[in-house]
Order: sequence, then C-alpha cells, then structure tokens
Amino acid sequence: MSEIVRLYRYKEILLGRRAVQRQKIMEILEISEATFKRDISKLRDQLHVPIKFDRELGGYIMQQGHTDSELPGLWFSPEEVLALVTIQQLLVQLEPGLLGPKLKPLQGRLTELMDKHGLKTKDIAKHIRILQAGKRSVIIKSFEAVAAATMERKRLKIIHFSRQDGKITEREVSPQRIVHYRDNWYLDAWCHLRNDLRSFSIDAISQANILELDAKEVAPEFIEKSLSSGYGIFAGITKGWAKLKFTPERARWVAGESWHPLQRGATEADGSYLLEFPYSDERELIGDILRYGADVEVIEPKELRINIKNTLGNASKRYE
Repeated sequence: MSEIVRLYRYKEILLGRRAVQRQKIMEILEISEATFKRDISKLRDQLHVPIKFDRELGGYIMQQGHTDSELPGLWFSPEEVLALVTIQQLLVQLEPGLLGPKLKPLQGRLTELMDKHGLKTKDIAKHIRILQAGKRSVIIKSFEAVAAATMERKRLKIIHFSRQDGKITEREVSPQRIVHYRDNWYLDAWCHLRNDLRSFSIDAISQANILELDAKEVAPEFIEKSLSSGYGIFAGITKGWAKLKFTPERARWVAGESWHPLQRGATEADGSYLLEFPYSDERELIGDILRYGADVEVIEPKELRINIKNTLGNASKRYE
C-alpha cells in the first residue's frame, strides 16, 4: 500500500467513529508502530489533519466539523486538481517573452507543491489529460497589445475579421475585459465605430495598436447586462427563453450540466428532461442543440424551433 493511499485511509478509519485504538489502526493498515507514529506526525504537522488521542475514550479521534472537503494536502478536489495542472501546463507551454523569467520562480514553487502532495509533474502527462476542443491560434503580438491596453486602460486601433459576413474592418475600441471561453480568447470592448459594446474574437484581430488615448469606461453593471445575460459567448440583452426537451437516455447526462446561471430544469414522469434558460443570440445555441441530434426537441420559442427544423432539413438535403 502506497503512503498516499495509507494516509487517506486514516480518514476512512476515524471519521464516523467515537475512537479507535492504536493497535486496531495498526492491524487494519498492517503497519508497524514506528510507521504509525510517522503517519500521525505527518498528518498533524504537515497536512494539518486534526487527529488527537482522547484519553477518556482510550483511542484516536478526528475532531468534529472536519469533513471530506476540508481535508487539505492530499485530498484535492477535482477543481483544485484541474487548476493546478492547468497552471502547470500553461507555464510549461509559455513562449519566451517578458513574463517568462519572472514566472520561473512561480513554476518552481508550484512544482514543489505538486510533488509534495503526490502530483509528480514529470508524470502528469501520463496520468492527467486535459483535452482542448476547438482552440484557435492567436497572434501573440495582438494578444499582448489587447491585454496591455485592457490593463493600462488605453484605447486600441484594431483590424478585425468578421467570420459572420467575411468583412475586414478597422475600428477604434475601448477594452473593458478579456474573456477565456471554450478554449478561446475574446475581447469585450466599447466599439467607437458602432457606438456600442461588442465582443471580438482575439484570434480574428490581425493587428492591434495601443493609442495614447484613455479608454472609455463602461459601468460593470451595463457590461453584465449587455454581454452576460444571454446564452454563451454571443450574449446580450435577453431575446427570449429556450425550452428544450431531452430524451430519457440523454437526460442522464444533461440533468447534471450547466448551460446558463439562470437555467431551470425538471425531470418528467417518463424520464425526459426539460431545460429552460434565457438567450439573446441563436448562433451558438443552435450549434449546441444540433449536437444532440434526435435526443432533443425545441419546445419554445416558435422562432427557435422553426430555425432548428430548417437547419436540420437543409443538412438532410446534402445527403440525398
């Protein structure tokens, strides 16, 4: 039994019991008294697990109020593992630049932390896999300019390619925030050409120059209302509520998914699943609905239902 597994088992042995005698713990774990003492010392001093010997009960206990999620050190949550591994891999992949040398100490400390708690960085690629879907290549110089202008609160002059209509435009924008969504980077900015808030794919910006003009400041509340209330990256003022019905087979997955912060879900008597959420732009939503094929039906609104029907019909004609 490895040390990590053995230390984890102390939690299983002690939680939910009044007290456990030393000899009993040693028998369960099949360890010597010397190993037991080293384990208890490490759990208390390094991992800060509140194990103590209760003289009245004659055994070891774990203090009340200590739950699984509170166990430090070895007991990483899925979110913590993802954060650590993602940061580590991003630092490894970081191209030489201004931040490279400055982040070397951080990379060293992160590696030390992960090694200490059983996440050996040299073995991460073999045991933990992070998949990226649909990631697009970003022009490094454009990204650096966009990020710098956003932090320094300066305006940008950009050359942007619109995939929707295939047009290239030059425009002046006031950056508000950069967004990482579905493995791609976006810029939320005030567009002085359109005199409104817009969201730009940074990979579609071929050129970005920082201007010696202060960026127009837009209230965070207005940004949220304009760009974050709808569905996905094409967010905006809510256009309507989508109501989707998933088959019982697909419901086993969808019922646990988060499509929107304000979503409502309910399981029907036949096992199907009804999901409702607000949206403002249909483009991304249509793509997500089509992923489920015959396992989903758009109930409302009528316009979205007709749009999906027509899209499926046009797709079917290609195979005739």
